[in-house]
Amino acid sequence: MTFGIEAAGYHVPSLYLEIKDLAEKRGIEPAKLEKGLGLHKMGFPDVHEDAATFAAEALLKLIRDYDLNPKDIARIYLGTESALDAAKPTASYAVQMVEKVLEKEFGERCFRNCDVVDMTFACIGAVDALHNSLDFVRVNPDKKAVVIASDYAKYELASSGEYTQGGGAVALLVSSKPDLLEIENNWGVATESVFDFFKPRRNYSKKDLTSAPETFPDKIEIFTDEPVFDGQYSNQCYQDRIREAYQHYKEITGKDKPYEAWRYLIFHLPYAFHGKRVFTEIYSIENGLSYTTPDEQKAVAKSENYLNFINEKIERSQRASSEIGNMYTASIFMALLSAIQVSFDEGEELAGTEIGFLGYGSGSKSKVFAGKISENWKTVAAKWNLFENLKNRTAIDFETYEKLHRKQLEKSVNENYKSFGLQSVESENPVLQGARYYHYKD
Repeated sequence: MTFGIEAAGYHVPSLYLEIKDLAEKRGIEPAKLEKGLGLHKMGFPDVHEDAATFAAEALLKLIRDYDLNPKDIARIYLGTESALDAAKPTASYAVQMVEKVLEKEFGERCFRNCDVVDMTFACIGAVDALHNSLDFVRVNPDKKAVVIASDYAKYELASSGEYTQGGGAVALLVSSKPDLLEIENNWGVATESVFDFFKPRRNYSKKDLTSAPETFPDKIEIFTDEPVFDGQYSNQCYQDRIREAYQHYKEITGKDKPYEAWRYLIFHLPYAFHGKRVFTEIYSIENGLSYTTPDEQKAVAKSENYLNFINEKIERSQRASSEIGNMYTASIFMALLSAIQVSFDEGEELAGTEIGFLGYGSGSKSKVFAGKISENWKTVAAKWNLFENLKNRTAIDFETYEKLHRKQLEKSVNENYKSFGLQSVESENPVLQGARYYHYKD
């Protein structure tokens, strides 16, 4: 019996900003971002969108595209680092939204017997959710699980991370009928606690905050979506962890140069070209190349063999990232969809080919694993129309982008949206303060 991914759905924000517009306003040469990092568009949430609506959209698309009965889904595990609450899981909001839409067809609370939880470890949280859910279906082969990766990557205005922003969600159906991808039960893992990127609670004095209620303590902790990060250090941590996890994968599988057997290498992509940049070290080690000095590293990266390797095994997985930006936990799975969509569109037969995954989460952890494309993969990929759908978003200008970022707009840019949306946040009732209420516009 095999286990893996039976089907997949996705959702990206309804708005986008052209990277060249951001570059020009920030005094950056557009080519540095477009040709240097592979960035073209930044997906950005509208006023009514957040990680919960992204997750709900992806889940509903998964159910409708593949005619699923929600009562057959035993668990829904959400990987996210954009949680809306420190106690109530974002997954519970998403599930409630979808239940309401499916009520007429499947009755009230069609997920009442479904296990729901969030899993958080920066950008690798959804890989952890997949790992956990695969273990679940292996023990319970008659049951199905859904893994959702949903995030919104937001950085401070004019910061070095601003141009990598993005967001969206990918939902995966995990079962013993892996029509898309059979995943082997070998996981290379590497962990080391570091402070390369994190979202701490930050302390302020009450006297420094205008109109702070008298009941507040003298020291107040505030959480913001924007992280504390060291970009160069994080790149190094990413490279170190995937090297260690890849080595661990080799040890437990006994495989020599496993990447050579992989049709595609699928990375977590903070920006589109990140995967091809950080893999140069592993490539050098595997091929006995010297990689000590910066000049040697550049020589490897620019070598004809490595450029051919990128073009063959990585480039197609980058294309969606170029149009969306960083999706945090969802980026690795969107890279998978991107590669498979291109193969589908170009008529390439993937059945039986191996796919390798190199996931990373700041903080830090990496997981390396692999799977085999199934015979029925085309019936799954035929539902996506990924790149066509990316063309149907709404472009915004730079002024609108900054207002959205600062949360200065009260009304949605797309006022006539047809999707899930945040309707209100309770501010008056003391026992419901902060409760978030959503609706669905069809």
